[in-house]
Amino acid sequence: MAKQPIKNITIGEQDIAPGTSVKLEIPVAQLCTGTPVGMPVHVIRSRREGPTVFVSAAIHGDELNGVEIVRRLIASAPKLTCGTVIFVPMVNVFGVHSQSRYTPDRRDLNRTFPGSEKGSLAGRLAYIFMNEIVNQCDYGIDLHTGAIHRSNLPQIRGNLKDEKTLELAKAFGVPVILNSELRDGSLRQIAAEDGTRILLYEAGEALRFDELSIRAGVKGVMHVLSSLGMMRKRSRRTASEPYVANRSRWLRAPVSGIVKDLKSLGDWVDKGDSLAEVGDAYGDVIATLSASHSGVIIGKQNIPLVQEGDAMYHIASFDEEDTEGVADSIEQMQDSFLEATETSL
Repeated sequence: MAKQPIKNITIGEQDIAPGTSVKLEIPVAQLCTGTPVGMPVHVIRSRREGPTVFVSAAIHGDELNGVEIVRRLIASAPKLTCGTVIFVPMVNVFGVHSQSRYTPDRRDLNRTFPGSEKGSLAGRLAYIFMNEIVNQCDYGIDLHTGAIHRSNLPQIRGNLKDEKTLELAKAFGVPVILNSELRDGSLRQIAAEDGTRILLYEAGEALRFDELSIRAGVKGVMHVLSSLGMMRKRSRRTASEPYVANRSRWLRAPVSGIVKDLKSLGDWVDKGDSLAEVGDAYGDVIATLSASHSGVIIGKQNIPLVQEGDAMYHIASFDEEDTEGVADSIEQMQDSFLEATETSL
């Protein structure tokens, strides 16, 4: 029997044939001024059958590292050996425009899925993204950062109970992997119900470009595509070994005041280590925040002012035998990507 030809896919009412590369905009809504707003999409298709993968950024409009990761991936014009990649550099186009995490109706888009064709603005945007992009894909890589004034160490989160998701999380190639529960209304939760496996990449801070996070993200996406057989295997500049955290916890400010950090993002800390001092306006130290458990600092607040109860340090814990390996792996990643030249990406 003759092999069936690969079918076109349709996005935004545009048919996209195998072996083509297409830039388009999916109409989303109009501003009150009548200005049309569209979601930018770039599709690259091989002539050979294979997985369909989306790479999305800025579901939260102020999380910009992912936008730059997708821009660099598109600019590199990846040559696929099979399958389809759908790049979406800005999902929450309204939030990007206003430099806000939220949509104009003050909703968190990542708690609004699957959305509704006739719902709120956030609901309509979620509905469009789900039906035009996500539902056509076997896998997805969703790019995020920390919140405003809060940085995340490059890390992958996903449903690690699923063997394929764990395999791809390790393939991404950053040192820290976290098992992350599915949240109601999140993209990952709704996609999982339809069988689409998604990795969530967290790195850097909102409204800022962080070069290490961007470079690690670009490489990571390429590693995943290679692992899926969609690109030729690339030699890695680092033998960084990923480690799965068995738990993580935010440590909070014991009092309000002015912060002097004693530890940095990516540092290994032992239980009882001093992480920061909190002082008053007269220069006196009024409290010291200590580590409640050993692990790696994977997230931290950057602003040197805290109110009692503010989240300050996010520490991930690992098995005791992994202690030295995790620290070495993070150091290798930092050395590799910060010393790399732009052209190597």
